[in-house]
Amino acid sequence: MSLDPLGSLFAALLVLLIGALLNRKVALLARYNIPDPITGGLLFAIIAALLLAATGFRIEFTQTIKSTLLLMFFSGVGMCADLRELKRGGKALVMFLAILFPYILVQNGVGIAVAMALDQHPIFGLVGGSITLVGGHGTGAAYAERFAEVNNLQAVMELSMTVATMGLIAGGIIVGPVAQYLIKRHKLRQEGEVAAVDEAALTEHEPAIGKIGVIGTLAGILAAVTAGQWLAARFSGSTITIPSFLWCMMLGVAIRNVLPLARIRFDDRASDLVSSVCLSLFLVMTMMALDLVQVLLSAGPFMVMLAAQIVFIILYTIFVCFRFMGGDYEAAVASAGMIGFNMGSTATAMAGMQTITARYGPAPQAYLIVPLAGAFFIDLMNAVVLTLMLGLPFMGG
Repeated sequence: MSLDPLGSLFAALLVLLIGALLNRKVALLARYNIPDPITGGLLFAIIAALLLAATGFRIEFTQTIKSTLLLMFFSGVGMCADLRELKRGGKALVMFLAILFPYILVQNGVGIAVAMALDQHPIFGLVGGSITLVGGHGTGAAYAERFAEVNNLQAVMELSMTVATMGLIAGGIIVGPVAQYLIKRHKLRQEGEVAAVDEAALTEHEPAIGKIGVIGTLAGILAAVTAGQWLAARFSGSTITIPSFLWCMMLGVAIRNVLPLARIRFDDRASDLVSSVCLSLFLVMTMMALDLVQVLLSAGPFMVMLAAQIVFIILYTIFVCFRFMGGDYEAAVASAGMIGFNMGSTATAMAGMQTITARYGPAPQAYLIVPLAGAFFIDLMNAVVLTLMLGLPFMGG
């Protein structure tokens, strides 16, 4: 059974609502802040896998809108960024990047150690490391083609996609519990609650989000998406390639901070609302398309590798990232973001952060540095690390 774009979007909305309902009704899910799209999408993927195994019935979705939703989300993130309030993020971003670089080395070291312990080619350790976990499906596919041709590794493409998928799921699941632990362990909840109360007090007398505010936000977001895609295509052959979603976010920041000089103002609440909806739909459509049967069949030793990666990212986040980022509420939210894009994607990181801030209060600095680090800088660092590690003698060329 194949659904057209409208039917696919309707199905995604239903699954997202089911995920939201479960997260509010099931105490365990609510306690650990599992994002609604992860809950609903994973449940759907499980049911779809069981249905396929029992009856052979398969549902296929048209996902042409998915990439646009992701670009709209990052444009909306940019349009929520008031640089006058976020100018202090520079020092925090440098510190965040200084924490990230050694972790890429750690992640690949863990992958190689597990691969060699299980008598696998050490390159599979990189596949179970930053190639797929930091790089995601795109980077995994790019390196898999090279490994198949140059190193003659069998089924490396399928394995790369499997690990990237498992990392996406694991990242979405553990972001909330780790952030929850940090907030409660270090008694940061009061700070978040005060921020939430203060925000509620400030907005109590504000008018509701109006039609013109939403239309203006959509106009700004779509302008950033259109121009961002053009710029990404225009500079695609450059020495350093900036992904389209980062172009969109930067343009969103420019629109938000330049147009007010001409007395054109945007409602940040509308920008946050639109971007949140786009992110939720993107994630739930991604989760719904998972072939869990193929994932489980291909997993093998990579399940052991992924388990080790989960342990190390949790330890590194709690004892290194959180402490060096300041040990406060912003550090807890940024640490949650680090787990998201080091195990899955920047979208996973932002979804987890949104769930945390919706409960405990805003974290504007974390919202600025995590997308920048996860979307752009970490890819540069990952490329450098992988180039160096693939040149090591025991990698076999």
